[in-house]
Amino acid sequence: MAFNIKKYLLDKPEAKEDFPFGPEVAVYKVRDKMFALIGTENKEVRINLKCDPVEAEQLRMVFDAVIPGYHMNKKHWNTVIINGSIPDGEVKRMIDNSYQLVVKGMGKNVASLLLAMDQDR
Repeated sequence: MAFNIKKYLLDKPEAKEDFPFGPEVAVYKVRDKMFALIGTENKEVRINLKCDPVEAEQLRMVFDAVIPGYHMNKKHWNTVIINGSIPDGEVKRMIDNSYQLVVKGMGKNVASLLLAMDQDR
């Protein structure tokens, strides 16, 4: 992993880190809506990301390190095991999609503002 996932997540407009489940699990939110969750299992970093249901299934078929979202709605969330098997660019794309899906659910005005800010960075 050539990029810092935590920094990438926190660089998203209005992104905040929280630990509502204890110090082992970091939750990343935009305006109090979760778009990512990071934890460690068996010494592997895992990140839960929101995903379009059709794309979620496709990603699971393409990448062994993408599985149905752990403790999440498996239709809308994937768990990505960060073990080097998925290119950094693809992980960033999945993070971007998760952020965008959450932001788009916040209403047109808020979504337009946050997405424009995200494109400018």
